[in-house]
Amino acid sequence: MKPILTVRKAELTDVESIFELLELYTASGIVLSRSQEDIALFISNFMVAEVDGTVRGCVALRDFGKDLLEVRSLVVAPDFQGKGIGKALILAIISNLKYSRPEWRLFTLTLQTEFFRSLGFREVPKSLFPEKIWSDCSKCAKRHCCDETALLIESENL
Repeated sequence: MKPILTVRKAELTDVESIFELLELYTASGIVLSRSQEDIALFISNFMVAEVDGTVRGCVALRDFGKDLLEVRSLVVAPDFQGKGIGKALILAIISNLKYSRPEWRLFTLTLQTEFFRSLGFREVPKSLFPEKIWSDCSKCAKRHCCDETALLIESENL
């Protein structure tokens, strides 16, 4: 029987699962560490992907205002990578934005450039996102030697 993939808004009952997924990738610097309290506080920003009822992936959407949003905390359990879970999460975000906002710009800072390019994102300079630089990058251990690429997709290009 084929596994059933479901993408939905996260709930408070998902905090521990989201935390455990994120912790798998924080030590290697793939995502920034987030406490369970932080995840709970911003649970409305998260979506989760379940496979047969178990959370196997998550993503958060940060709203900087002025129609600028960021994909963050995108992770998929190691045994489930390459199965379309990350793609389903990003497409769910884009679909929600299409129906909830007339205009938007969605960006990410990532090591997974080809993944995001395959979904329609294009490379842009990090300097386009001073809001991100001041809020997160200034606290990052890699702030002086950042190896991530900025990518963007906009409502007007869809």
